[in-house]
Amino acid sequence: MPQSLAFTNDETTLLADAQFFRQKAAISAKVRRMLEETHRALQADLDSVTLVTPPGFNSKIHQLVKGEHLEDFPYQYLDSPKHFLDGNTFTFRTLVWWGHYVVCAMLLEGSELRHYKQQFLGRFHQVAGRGLELSLAPSLWEWKRGEGYTFPITHDRKAQIAAIVAERHLIKVLRCFSFADASVRDGQLPHVACETFRAMLPIVAR
Repeated sequence: MPQSLAFTNDETTLLADAQFFRQKAAISAKVRRMLEETHRALQADLDSVTLVTPPGFNSKIHQLVKGEHLEDFPYQYLDSPKHFLDGNTFTFRTLVWWGHYVVCAMLLEGSELRHYKQQFLGRFHQVAGRGLELSLAPSLWEWKRGEGYTFPITHDRKAQIAAIVAERHLIKVLRCFSFADASVRDGQLPHVACETFRAMLPIVAR
């Protein structure tokens, strides 16, 4: 049976709600400004540390992206630093996923992965207990969290995490923040992102 092309009452109301679309545009612009400030803050952190990085890495490279269809929801994100080259990934993403949450994630793949794994486990207790989670997904592009998707990095789970990490061809460590989180509501996205980046530094710092 073909889907009806007629608009429902709720759809008609939403289509005619000019204020909703003005608010959406205003929020989107505000998120863009937050991500721009986040880039400036992260760049200051990047300039002050020495990292284990793949060939061709440049800490100044970044990008801002906006879209409408991350599982049917709008999204905006900053990659800073951004490195996707020759099968190597070293990227820190700050993702604002409308309808869900804010995600700060370190994406690692490629030639230095063995080194990252060693540092993750060797410095485990510097990373554990800081609200971070390890992605269990087979790719870097899954953004759901919770059972079956992510595994909390806590001090008592080193053996379990070591077993997970040993079998993986990538590492994605993330932290999620509700839109109701006071720091997010108060426009402190740069602080949230930098705090998360610093929590992950033991994995990638020399």
